Amino acid sequence: MLDLAPSNAVDSPDSGLTTLIETIEALSATRTIGEVADVIRTAARRISGADGVAFVLRDQNQCWYFDEDAIGPLWKGRRFPISACISGWAMLNRETVVIPDIYADARIPHDAYRPTFVKSLVVTPVRLDDPVAAIGAYWAHGHTPSPEVVQRLQVMARATASALESGRLNDSLTESKEHGVFLLQELDHRVKNTLAIVQSIARQTLRASPSPEAFAEVFEDRILALSQAHELLTRRSWGRAQLEEILQRALTPFSADLADRFDIGGPAVAFTAETAVSVHMTIHELVVNAAKHGALSTADGRVAIRWEIDEAVAPPVLTLTWRETGGPPLAGSPTRRGFGSKMIQQGLARDLGGAATLDFPPSGVVYTFRAPLSPRMSLAA
Repeated sequence: MLDLAPSNAVDSPDSGLTTLIETIEALSATRTIGEVADVIRTAARRISGADGVAFVLRDQNQCWYFDEDAIGPLWKGRRFPISACISGWAMLNRETVVIPDIYADARIPHDAYRPTFVKSLVVTPVRLDDPVAAIGAYWAHGHTPSPEVVQRLQVMARATASALESGRLNDSLTESKEHGVFLLQELDHRVKNTLAIVQSIARQTLRASPSPEAFAEVFEDRILALSQAHELLTRRSWGRAQLEEILQRALTPFSADLADRFDIGGPAVAFTAETAVSVHMTIHELVVNAAKHGALSTADGRVAIRWEIDEAVAPPVLTLTWRETGGPPLAGSPTRRGFGSKMIQQGLARDLGGAATLDFPPSGVVYTFRAPLSPRMSLAA
């Protein structure tokens, strides 16, 4: 096994070759990028006799100083533009760089080096045809390493290329496995949640339906609305959805030309996935009622959907208003309210800790919803 004890003494030719062989053997046993870096940073320092070694990964257009072993701090964890870093220069130009005096070389970003001990360096890229990393060796005094030392570092870099690809693959597989478990858990949660919603819709719709035919029609419409909400969220990767796009999606089936029948406007507000479903279903119930009995049942009827944020209070409060005009005159509140009315008045209010009212003036239905901003509902960036 490779002796990982740090040393700044250069190995003799024979021991240097032995160390190189041991390093290659150790690299072949690595499973992750972290393990590769751990072998390289120590072995490279021992082989070169350097005062410090850094293992640098290429991260698109940046150099990521992934790990180091040195007598003083270098740049571990930091990222620099690949065009403003000597490790980047070595990778972009696919060649080893030997610099006996860093302050006499214009390629060195001197301001980044002044806080360090570094006076001389060697940087060799990993995988010459398409460099993915670099190994940097640093000295605290003016120093020109021997050709043998440079050659050993280059051989180590070649061995590192294979180990690094294996490490990347293993890390990717591990991440994929962990992500797969997370996705399965998330899918299980969403399926159960969706089934619970469907069960509630079925039970409540059946309770309020006068006949099997009426049940089938209303139930089908509500399940279609639920699927449309899920389609929107799928396009959003089940992230936050903005109120305006939820409205556009919910209203489009009832009017191809939304500008002709709807007046929509307000600040950018976003909802979490679960809450977005509640918003969509609430709007669906309102628009279905408007199409059957309200403003959208006549040619001249219109609906204004406006919302605003009151930031004078803490936390800020959203007020959303649905106001119908131009429909048949109303003769007061209906004597019987079904599942749709309950969803409109209770669903969002329960989800967001707010309050909803449904009024029936002669001019048309007015729905008003108020709730404080929260992690489930926030101003969109």
